[in-house]
Amino acid sequence: MHAFDILGDPVRRRIIELLADGEMSAGEVGAIVQREFGISQPGVSQHLRVLRENGFATVRPQGTRRLYAVDPTPLQELDHWLERYRGFWSQRLDALGTEIARGRIRRQAESGEGRAGRRPRRPAGDAGD
Repeated sequence: MHAFDILGDPVRRRIIELLADGEMSAGEVGAIVQREFGISQPGVSQHLRVLRENGFATVRPQGTRRLYAVDPTPLQELDHWLERYRGFWSQRLDALGTEIARGRIRRQAESGEGRAGRRPRRPAGDAGD
């Protein structure tokens, strides 16, 4: 799938993460990405261009700045494609949650903690003196 080719690059994924929080200028994106990945400003511009040309980001001029934003359309298409496979990891995550809960219950029973380490509740009106 084409989206995986585009988002397979960690720099582009990070840019999408940044833009998911809202519109950002190319300079703001560049400063963060340059600091985190150690790439040049032209390198960041190249990644922004790839995202823009492949529909993952939009750009609009505002004076001398270029403001980038996420275009959700290809991400929605990717989500739709993944829907077919979501059941595989949902079942495994449910099973993992069950195993974690069993381990927690077992540890509590072994340590004598009872209800998640809490003391028993006192009846209403009991001052506990």
